Amino acid sequence: MNPFLCFVLQAWNPPAACEFSRETSRFLRDYAVWEINAFLWISLITVTYLLTHKLFKFFKLWNQGSKIPGPPSPSFYGHFSSLSNQNLTEVLSDSHGEYGSVVKLWLSPKQLLVSIKEPEVIREMLWKFKDKLPLTGKAFDLAFGQSTLFASSFDKVEKRRESLTSELNVKLLDRENLIPTKAVECIMTELHQNMPKGHVDCKMASQHMAFTLLGTTIFGDTFLAWSKASIYEELLMTVAKDACFWASYCVTPFWERGFWRYRRLCTKLKCLTQDLVQQCSKNYKFNGHLNVRDEPYGNIMGMLFHGCLTTGGLISNMLMRLVTHPEIQHKIYTEIIMAREGSKVKDQPITEKMPLLLATIYESARVMPAGPLLQRCSLQHDLRLKSGIIVPAGAIVVVPMQLVQMDDSSWGNDAGKFNPYRFLSETEKISASPNKDTPIAGHAEEPKDQRKSSFVLNDPNENAAFLPFGSGTRACVCQKFVIQGIASLFASLLEQYEVRLGTGSKTNSKPTSTNSISQDFLSSELVFVGRTS
Repeated sequence: MNPFLCFVLQAWNPPAACEFSRETSRFLRDYAVWEINAFLWISLITVTYLLTHKLFKFFKLWNQGSKIPGPPSPSFYGHFSSLSNQNLTEVLSDSHGEYGSVVKLWLSPKQLLVSIKEPEVIREMLWKFKDKLPLTGKAFDLAFGQSTLFASSFDKVEKRRESLTSELNVKLLDRENLIPTKAVECIMTELHQNMPKGHVDCKMASQHMAFTLLGTTIFGDTFLAWSKASIYEELLMTVAKDACFWASYCVTPFWERGFWRYRRLCTKLKCLTQDLVQQCSKNYKFNGHLNVRDEPYGNIMGMLFHGCLTTGGLISNMLMRLVTHPEIQHKIYTEIIMAREGSKVKDQPITEKMPLLLATIYESARVMPAGPLLQRCSLQHDLRLKSGIIVPAGAIVVVPMQLVQMDDSSWGNDAGKFNPYRFLSETEKISASPNKDTPIAGHAEEPKDQRKSSFVLNDPNENAAFLPFGSGTRACVCQKFVIQGIASLFASLLEQYEVRLGTGSKTNSKPTSTNSISQDFLSSELVFVGRTS
């Protein structure tokens, strides 16, 4: 019988009560000591188990990581100090050149980075590695609230991504051709108001174009008349800019005044999002795909930010390629006019009849990807590649985008040149076999006699090294939507305006990284000149 229960029963016996009165304090003291010892032993065992488990995972990571080719770690703290003094893309380029298509770098004693350059291995990895690092989801949640689109675990976002793919690439794609004419008019009206000297900053213009395009496509024409659109755009970028900084704290920094100022900005952004949905809900129903019930509208804000960031970057690069290659801009303009003349609908550009415009978008995305690294990981399980290499759970797996998308072995000897014609094939109109295509990928010049030839667009995804939108299970769900949206936007823009580099603008043609043809525009100011009838 329980000692404490025996003690209680005996205490009810009056004669025995006196006898046990002296032992009461000692019994309770011993019982308390026994309970405390039991609690301490349980705590000790639990802490020991957790520490042992972490130690086991640590040695497992080092054991498996040591089997992956790569430069030796200069110290216990890994390559972090050397990476702070060098460009990561350059470090990976040197490592791949010496150790092969799969290399490792130690960012810290507990953080392993694995870089993959071989296109076929990349394709395999992108289908197997479905998760992202927890910091990514934490930053989105902090800035925009709970979201079912940007969580680290793929299992949590899979269904919502499928719904969003259907929503954007099917339903909204049907209406995007009706948007650009009005959107371009709204964009140019606002840009001209911000051009006191006759020119505008390329980055600012591109961000505004992306924001207006996405907002108009998602929320309808009412978005163009929303009085708070400019405030919302500025606040969205401000909140997103500081998200990673505050998310980097292991413990929420309640003691920082700056954090509470940031939280007030987040609250204001959420209120504006709610107002936007209410203003536009009469013209467009979300059908639950964007999950407007998420607290509060986290999917909408996250999608707008992510879309503005990636789409704005592509629009910016596209504009810069057009002003530095005016001959291509002129040919695209001619293509747009010819497509317009053959269209039955006056205000609806037919982008399918503009292969050079689409090829220029693809080439712009190739030479200047949205980010230097395409990042994935597996949070729970180790994964084995066909080459036999085992990547441990929790390791950061990256694809160096500039190295892959400008590799001579995948793109030919002119991989370092801007050449939209690599995505086109020439079809001779007067040939005996009109359906036979002659590939011209790798040729930088267009045939002189355009009257005897036409072009058809090749599928860029046939090349495993084309990865501006990712690939595999977690590829960009809006790839088709973004390409068609940007094509329609530029079709309307270039029909009305010629884009030129601002007077006095300078460029630095010296590559900023190995095998990179990207240019640093020291003064990236643009001029939009209206075309005469």
